[in-house]
Amino acid sequence: MECRPAYDSDLIARAQRGDAAAYEEIVLRYQQIAFRTAYVISGSAADAEDAAQEGFVKAYRALDRFRLDAELRPWLLRIVANEARNRVRSSGRRHQLELRLTEGFRQGDAAPSPEAVAVAADERRRLLAIVNALSEEDRLVIASRYFLQLSGEETAATLGIAEGTVKSRLSRALARLRARVEESANA
Repeated sequence: MECRPAYDSDLIARAQRGDAAAYEEIVLRYQQIAFRTAYVISGSAADAEDAAQEGFVKAYRALDRFRLDAELRPWLLRIVANEARNRVRSSGRRHQLELRLTEGFRQGDAAPSPEAVAVAADERRRLLAIVNALSEEDRLVIASRYFLQLSGEETAATLGIAEGTVKSRLSRALARLRARVEESANA
C-alpha cells in the first residue's frame, strides 16, 4: 500500500498528458470507495452513483490543477463528497443513512449458528438505527472512519474539515453513540 501514491502519481502524470487508459485505471481503482463515500453522504444508491460519476468527470477536468506531490485518493474523494453534498442540497430532501455492516466472518471460521446470525442481525439493525438517529455531522464522521475505513487524513479531505476536527468530532460522536447505545440497552 505504501507504493500506491507513487503509482497514483504516475497514473495522474500520464492522464495529464492525455492518456485515457491511465485515467480509466484511476476510475477502476477508486470507483467503489467513491460510490461508498457518496452513498454515506446522500443515503441513496442512485444519487451516490450519479455523484461518483460526476465526481470523476470533474476530477478529470481538474487534472491540470492536481499537484503531483499530493495524494490522489483524498483529492478525488473530496470532489466526490462535494458533488454528493451538492446533490443532497439541491434536491431539498434529506435521506436516511442506510449503512450495511459486514460480518466479521472470515474464510475458515466455523459457520455461526442460526441463532447467532439472528442475534447479530438484530444487533446490527439496532446499532444502525441508533447511528441513523445521530446528527448528520456525527453520522458522516463515524461512517467515514469506521464503515468506509478512511484514514483520519482521508476523512478530513472527504468531509472538507481539518484532521484535528475529525478527531474531536469523532470523539464527541462516539461519546453520543455510546450514550444512546447504553440508553437503548437499559430501555
